[in-house]
Amino acid sequence: MMRRREFLMGLMAAPAPGAAYVIPESVLVHEHILVDFGGVKNPSKYDRSEVLRAARPHLEDVKKYGCVRLLECTPQGLGRDPLLMDLLAQTTGLEIWTNTGVYGAANRSAVPQWAWKESARDMARRFVAEWKKGVDGVRPRFIKTAVNGYPLDELDRRLVEAAALTSLETGMTIASHTNGGGKAAEAQLEILDKLRCPLRKFVWVHAQSEKDHSYHERVARAGAWVEFDAIGPKTRDWHLDCVRFMEGKGLLDHTLVSQDSGWYNPAEPVGGEYRGYTYIYTDFLPALGAEASKQLMVINPRQAFGN
Repeated sequence: MMRRREFLMGLMAAPAPGAAYVIPESVLVHEHILVDFGGVKNPSKYDRSEVLRAARPHLEDVKKYGCVRLLECTPQGLGRDPLLMDLLAQTTGLEIWTNTGVYGAANRSAVPQWAWKESARDMARRFVAEWKKGVDGVRPRFIKTAVNGYPLDELDRRLVEAAALTSLETGMTIASHTNGGGKAAEAQLEILDKLRCPLRKFVWVHAQSEKDHSYHERVARAGAWVEFDAIGPKTRDWHLDCVRFMEGKGLLDHTLVSQDSGWYNPAEPVGGEYRGYTYIYTDFLPALGAEASKQLMVINPRQAFGN
């Protein structure tokens, strides 16, 4: 293992300021390809071949920077399409992971009718069945859920409980879109703890929305993952501040970064604006240095989500 890490570091020669990093074996933990904000109540139609044409060049582009895997975080009800992801993976040679779970944010637009009525254990049975049988023949590799705010309401709590029960049975990691900042993140950790679900199986998604770094520190020290995503030109400085804070506290090994990019949206003309996946390599990671970049992009994603 050490020889492999030394080899990867050798390939990552430090670039000149402003130059891009090529990071072999790197993983993007939170991106999108297709997002349909119509939701389950107003499903829209899209042409898979059109999405393939739109997404393919962006996926092939990020491969040039060493990316080998992308976690596609679009949940069921907002355009999750494992078959489309599988087609793109076969076409580009990039691993694309899909998910199971129920997403409770976005004004509940992606919550299916059965989720309003079922117990957490019944919902977990559905998610485990998807893990066992696959969705359109594609096996989910992580759990995507979301809470709508703080304090958590009854549905939020059941969704998190269902995710924890699923993780306990399958070993999959929970990526939770967290509205409500650090208080909502800690409330979810309490639920996992009561169910004896290891906190290392929890990813606090959109942690950059919390401006109090003390929450970032506490959640990481508890054993969970703190994810700063939506990295882009307008947010670069704040995201760098977040990562450097974690590094200064000795918590870089509990930190994840990604861009929340993509967003081919069939509800918009010609799919809307498609944001590519390379900014993190060209304009963000070079400011952190090779060692930190390898930790964030190669080591941590595999520690958090598996190989």
